[in-house]
Amino acid sequence: MEQDHLSATFAALADPTRRAILARLSAGEATVTALAEPFAMSLPAISKHLKVLERAGLIERGREAQWRPCRLRPDRLREVDDWVRQYRRFWEERFDRLDEYLRQLQTREKSDDDGNG
Repeated sequence: MEQDHLSATFAALADPTRRAILARLSAGEATVTALAEPFAMSLPAISKHLKVLERAGLIERGREAQWRPCRLRPDRLREVDDWVRQYRRFWEERFDRLDEYLRQLQTREKSDDDGNG
């Protein structure tokens, strides 16, 4: 059975620490130590978060001698954006219809007010 990438991505994004790590990696690659700096948690705890992000395909970890840089893999975020875009169009169409309906109501109210004045 093929892995459901979208579910894994959303599960990884559900945690604020992991979202903060992704935000940091959007500025460029970083080491585990650098990623751990702003958090009040141990390096093993940060490593667990990184493993979740890596399994979801959101980051990759390299190996350059003793340095293991982490970097963002934006392709999985693109999949989320594609999925959300479907619903964004749905809601934009709904809002457009609501906007048109409200304009019609305002036009009716204005003509009612003009007829009574």
